Amino acid sequence: MTIARASGHPSVPVSFCAKADRRTVLWAAILASSMGFIDSSVTAIAMPAMRTALGATLAQAQWINAAYLLALSALVLVGGAAGDRFGTARVFVIGIWVFVLASLACAAAQDAGQMIAARTVKGIGAALMVPGSMAMVSRAYPRAERGRALGLWAAASTMTTALGPVLGGALITWGGEAGWRLIFALNLPLGLLAVWLIRGRTPGDRGQPGIRVDALGAVLASAGLGLLAWALIAPGASLVVWAVAGATLAGFLAWERVAPAPMLRLGLFRNRTLAVTNLVTLALYFALNGVMFYLPMTAVSAWGVSALEVTAAFLPISLMIAVLSAPAGRLADRWGAGVLMAAGSTLVACAYAGLWLAAPGGQFWALVVPLTALAGLGLGLVVAPLTAAAMQGAEDGEQGAASGINNAVARVAGLVAVALLGRVAASAYGPGAPGFGVTGTGAAHLAATGAAFGTVALVASLAAALAALLALLVARPVR
Repeated sequence: MTIARASGHPSVPVSFCAKADRRTVLWAAILASSMGFIDSSVTAIAMPAMRTALGATLAQAQWINAAYLLALSALVLVGGAAGDRFGTARVFVIGIWVFVLASLACAAAQDAGQMIAARTVKGIGAALMVPGSMAMVSRAYPRAERGRALGLWAAASTMTTALGPVLGGALITWGGEAGWRLIFALNLPLGLLAVWLIRGRTPGDRGQPGIRVDALGAVLASAGLGLLAWALIAPGASLVVWAVAGATLAGFLAWERVAPAPMLRLGLFRNRTLAVTNLVTLALYFALNGVMFYLPMTAVSAWGVSALEVTAAFLPISLMIAVLSAPAGRLADRWGAGVLMAAGSTLVACAYAGLWLAAPGGQFWALVVPLTALAGLGLGLVVAPLTAAAMQGAEDGEQGAASGINNAVARVAGLVAVALLGRVAASAYGPGAPGFGVTGTGAAHLAATGAAFGTVALVASLAAALAALLALLVARPVR
């Protein structure tokens, strides 16, 4: 439990929050983190309706998702450092306000450009809000109670993450033309409640003026990832764009080697376990984000599935992770994290290979939902061991940095997946109308959509298989 000193009374210790306020702080953290966690899944479910209302092209749909992930992945590490520098709760609340106001801008968007701009700002808010949620729980509880509190935070966040897409699907299905706008407006009462819960309850949130924030690293990371997304999404992007993207990312890595307070501590990657674990994360979350972004678009536009029904493909994943994480963690302690990671990734690869075969037929309930449940089983075996492996690869005192890096890698994987696989899907669909992800009923459209999503699923299956092979490199703890 962090101790500060009361202003004007240097001998009087002030804890981060009073003992009676710990549970309130915990619920504020759960509410805020849940808003951030469910954003991508709810947006994916809403994307067909949003494309119709905003007249968005496939490339614009990719940017609507990628803009959020770009800001979040590039700035999440800086967001954690900013909390340490200026006060965890203070930055957390600022992040909530930015997130909520940007959500309202999303709800009011009249075209794709406005939506992309609002989603970018929303990602900035999430980058300030999400790191602070876990940090506040850690600071509010003493070490002896911290594990249980973080367990409650994780369990509650998982359940809200599972129920969020269901609520979003219901609003879209039954809310008429305004349904998709309501899923963004819903963040207003949730955010206000989180701010009200935390208000005045963290007297020890003083910040540490000596901590430095890697502003240049944040700028270089944002520019490099943004240019990479542009190169992947824009049809026929020139070699100049690719070259500038590569040079900017190389400049980011070079700066991180010499920065006095780097947001990405490259020295951590000298540990093989940590390095390989992040490669597994990159490959596996590339597969997961690619399938789960383009599956709703396919099911609604070509298979006649409603937005509410699509949530049946999301729910098993969250539930499997919630149920299996604890036993998978215990098995990882016994057999090694890599064995569970490899087994789970193999199941995900098999499930997505099945989606590749099932996509032309479009049998959502008979094939697609059972296959996504199989992927959920695999992810349930992976998530806890993967987190453990990331922590195992870090020295004492560096676990927080290792966890932050692993989280950022997962976000970057989602950004690259959405950007790259959209091009793959468009190419597999072909030049005919109406286009991938646009609602249609003709036989040619159904066949082209099935081929497009099948190709996405195949690439995702290969990525998950690569994750399984890489996981075998950390089958036992490195002593």
